[in-house]
Amino acid sequence: MSGGNQALFFLVTTVLELVIWVFWLRLLLQVVKADFYNPISQFVWQATRFPTDWLKGFMPSVRGINLAVCVGLVLSALAFVYAVVTLVGTQVGVGSALLYTVLKLLVMLLALYTFTLFVQAILSWVGPGTQNPAATVLWSINEPLLRPVRNFIPPIGGLDLSPLAVIIALQVLSRLVPLPGVLR
Repeated sequence: MSGGNQALFFLVTTVLELVIWVFWLRLLLQVVKADFYNPISQFVWQATRFPTDWLKGFMPSVRGINLAVCVGLVLSALAFVYAVVTLVGTQVGVGSALLYTVLKLLVMLLALYTFTLFVQAILSWVGPGTQNPAATVLWSINEPLLRPVRNFIPPIGGLDLSPLAVIIALQVLSRLVPLPGVLR
């Protein structure tokens, strides 16, 4: 690819990956029943409001999960797959596109958890014991992953190594997902 095409590729993939992450965050915040009034929760809700409010009229909520968010998540990942395939100059069938969409969603979820765990660990070192909106949301999202690991890896000298163990496990799982490199 030429320099201009590489820049366009970077821009399109970055924007679409951010959209996917925001939809994942909305879904995760609903699943963990995070504080709705938290400013970060409000941002995520507002950022995904337009497509989900429109789709909500056609789709019910199941056990407190807005299915319109799931549709928005899948459609944004599908748009990512088709955008990348188009920018690279190849074609993909519908079946392959759907498979790549599912795999992309899985890779993005693993990357999101890796990122949130990393940020939470940094926040715990920089300002331990302080409460801020980001720390509260990160704790809500990550605690279901960290709690079981803490049963196997207790703190050593007051240092909680469970985030490190989970990040390593997430990275191993991400590398096992058979998604072509251009779609990663």
